[in-house]
Amino acid sequence: MTVKNITITSPTTNQFILGPQTGLFLVAGPCVIENQDICCRIAETIKTIADKLQIPYVFKASFDKANRTSFDSFRGPGLQEGLKILQHIREQFQIPVVSDIHTPEQAAPAAQVLDIIQLPAFLIRQTDLIEAAARTQKCVQLKKAQFMAPWDMKNVVAKANACDNHNLTLVERGSSFGYNRLVCDMTAIPQMQTLGYPTIIDATHSTQQPGGLGNASGGAPDMAHVLARSAVAAGADGIFIETHPDPANALSDAACMIPLNQIENLLKTCKNIYQSIRNQ
Repeated sequence: MTVKNITITSPTTNQFILGPQTGLFLVAGPCVIENQDICCRIAETIKTIADKLQIPYVFKASFDKANRTSFDSFRGPGLQEGLKILQHIREQFQIPVVSDIHTPEQAAPAAQVLDIIQLPAFLIRQTDLIEAAARTQKCVQLKKAQFMAPWDMKNVVAKANACDNHNLTLVERGSSFGYNRLVCDMTAIPQMQTLGYPTIIDATHSTQQPGGLGNASGGAPDMAHVLARSAVAAGADGIFIETHPDPANALSDAACMIPLNQIENLLKTCKNIYQSIRNQ
């Protein structure tokens, strides 16, 4: 099946297209909204790089991380304040924004601001959540769960399609491999593309070691570069990267995020790989 282009709203145009028509695209930002200033710094830096490399860019940050390992871990500013910050990012930098929701009740208010609504991997089988997101008619980003085979995503896609939403992206983010470990099967990329939607590699979360630090998740951010390059070589339509100017002191996923100053070189390499593969 041919991978279709998907259309989302845009601050600058009525249409913002992601998929084969526009080439490799990027979803990137910090794991969680820490504050407006740091989000603006990250968005501005990446937008400058993406514009230079002619890579379509969507800013990502979570307003609430409901799945933190520890009860005391920072979760973000919450729905109301988080959406205000994302709206500011959208308007100031004229870029689409994406964040994740965790309950059906969050779908409608999130749709007032977000261009893409993301459903977390660990909730991706929740029918009510899929239905609520899909019925907003926003683009919905579906993250494959660590416990699911890539071909099982057909059932998730079918739930969204049943709500008359065919504007979807799919995300590979690794599979559970024993305790505190994920592995990434690159054949999942073409397998999920057979469902007809752009498929993205979540390069940073795929290196995660869930709960690996006892009260927090571990990770291997250097390996995120390897996974991003490998997935693009396997045919991925886009890459998802969480990044921070000072990952060691980030308030969420500090062990996984790529330093902001490494983004440009990684994107250059990935774009070269993408073009080489598509030109064959």
